[in-house]
Amino acid sequence: MFMILAVFSQSVIAEEKQSNQVELSEDSKSAILIERDTGTILYDKNIHEKLPPASMTKIMTMLLIMEAIDSGKLSYDEKVTTSENAASMGGSQIFLEPGEEMTVKELLMAIALASANDASVALAEKIAGSEEAFVAMMNDKVKELGLENTQFKNTNGLSAEGHYSSAYDIAMMAKELLKYEEITEFTKMYESYLREDTEKEFWLVNTNKLVKFYPGVDGLKTGFTRDAMYCLTATAKKDNMRVIAVVFGAPTSKSRNAQISKMLDFSFSQYATHPVHKKGESLGTVKVSKGAEKKVEAVTDEPISVLTKKGEKLDKLTKDIELDKSLKAPIKKGDKVGTLIIKNNEKVLVETPLYAKNDVEKAKWWQLFKRSFGLFTQIK
Repeated sequence: MFMILAVFSQSVIAEEKQSNQVELSEDSKSAILIERDTGTILYDKNIHEKLPPASMTKIMTMLLIMEAIDSGKLSYDEKVTTSENAASMGGSQIFLEPGEEMTVKELLMAIALASANDASVALAEKIAGSEEAFVAMMNDKVKELGLENTQFKNTNGLSAEGHYSSAYDIAMMAKELLKYEEITEFTKMYESYLREDTEKEFWLVNTNKLVKFYPGVDGLKTGFTRDAMYCLTATAKKDNMRVIAVVFGAPTSKSRNAQISKMLDFSFSQYATHPVHKKGESLGTVKVSKGAEKKVEAVTDEPISVLTKKGEKLDKLTKDIELDKSLKAPIKKGDKVGTLIIKNNEKVLVETPLYAKNDVEKAKWWQLFKRSFGLFTQIK
């Protein structure tokens, strides 16, 4: 889970509201700008309105792909065989043929750069067995993230009745996807090639032109259908601060890019991020009752930072780490085992869960027997 609570002083909140009177996305149906690490909303416009997301749908598709890779269910070099169904997808595609094989890495690159619908379905089928089962996974993830204005009907964003999302929900999906920092190795590319040195060589060009023309932009996903019009979720990093900007329903691609650029300019000129902990950093160990291992490390599952207005001072930053005192095996990697609370002058700025670094299985009877009698010799 990604939940982080960021709390600002009343004066800062008042300044935020005044800033939001400046229209940053005048030509869109909805828009949002957030700081990634804290999830703080810096600008909003109709952020909960249900709208067709077009290919921004693939943010969730890529999130589930990255989760599968992170868990070991998939590997980048693993071959994926294209089904008749995947090869039949219209819209943006890399023209996969039934039976054609590509690696997970190649298909992910095709999704990230060329918004390939056929590659999306091929990987969905590889992970879940069918596109329908993968869509169910997408909607389960929506519920897990606590998002209330999203429902998916496919993996790629092609127009379908009842397929919708919102600016806020898409931003939260992007926030979750960016936990897997290696995704930007794909989304920041401007161009690449598939099927090199063959008659079917395919040139991939990133549909997000800002990766070339706006310094710091390294993702994330464009979208367009006649229903959705021009959409974009962009992320950029500058001076330790990563932000996410989302636009739904811009009238042209030029307008879409201009609005995103305006939001990015605003964020980097007005705010600063102060990193506190890196992703995966251990902040303590927790005792585990009746486990094969007696302890498990409590780690962060994403970068932890504090956000301030530019020039604002952090007078007295303190950290409280509260660890669970009643853990009992089995423990799964990613289970919540504690909480990190960061304060400035006793005011809570960030409150975020800490997670188990690894699985801890139940101890075997003989392990418990040895412990109870103080026998610590290792069985070979």
